[in-house]
Amino acid sequence: MAARFEVRHQPGSGYHFVLIATNGQVVATSEHYESHRACLGGIDSVKRNADAPIQDTTGSNSGR
Repeated sequence: MAARFEVRHQPGSGYHFVLIATNGQVVATSEHYESHRACLGGIDSVKRNADAPIQDTTGSNSGR
């Protein structure tokens, strides 16, 4: 199964999405959006910008 975006709704909080990896683990959670349409726009933004460079501001290079 491929990774997927899942749109969720919480009454009083609006909509948000999670990105779920192929192993079923949640790897990213979005901010809350007031509308379903805005949430889908957030997903489109992630899809367009996912090939972005890493900017590590921690000053750490461990683990690489």
